[in-house]
Amino acid sequence: MSTTPDTRRHAPATERNREPILAVLQRVLPPTGTVLEVSSGTGEHATYFAPRLAPRQWLPSDLAPGARASIAAWQAVAPAANLHAPLALDAAAPLWPVESENFCQLRSAPDLKRHPIAAVVNINMIHIAPWAAGLGLLAGAGRILPPGGILYLYGPYKQNGQHTAPSNVAFDASLQAQNSDWGVRDLEAVETAAEAQGLALIETIAMPANNLSVVFRAIG
Repeated sequence: MSTTPDTRRHAPATERNREPILAVLQRVLPPTGTVLEVSSGTGEHATYFAPRLAPRQWLPSDLAPGARASIAAWQAVAPAANLHAPLALDAAAPLWPVESENFCQLRSAPDLKRHPIAAVVNINMIHIAPWAAGLGLLAGAGRILPPGGILYLYGPYKQNGQHTAPSNVAFDASLQAQNSDWGVRDLEAVETAAEAQGLALIETIAMPANNLSVVFRAIG
């Protein structure tokens, strides 16, 4: 019997939202290339989406070492040929590792020359992070996406300055009680910040539990 500790983490919402998110991704993602998932969290989405979105390559990432350990542990249980090792990535950083000339020399890195980054996916991050991380995410996506590339965001948002459901009011209050830099973002503020990075909002889709799928396209 193995004594290796199981470092997998579990987010209960994943099993509830993965099918609706997958349906949107199958429709909006480019048909080929690498999808960079920023802030992959537990890794459950990555291991579920990657085989179902082949031949696209899926590159998970997270800033937290514990999250990357969980991602790797889920990969060990549910490997996929197009699912790559988790990358240490800080969304707020002015330069992401995939922008480095040496990135493709890493043994575990996808071949970005054969499979260039075509999309960035970010699920449930910008409300559980400082606004600087959200701005960094938009800036990074603007830098690395080619014209026509897709940025996909998922989570709760305010629209026209108002929460879309009473549950989001309570959720926003609980987030700000944990950290005053966190909170449900105003969709219009996200859209304005994205436009400044060359990202145009093309679709907003209502999702379960009062969340939204928000899809941007890089206009070059």
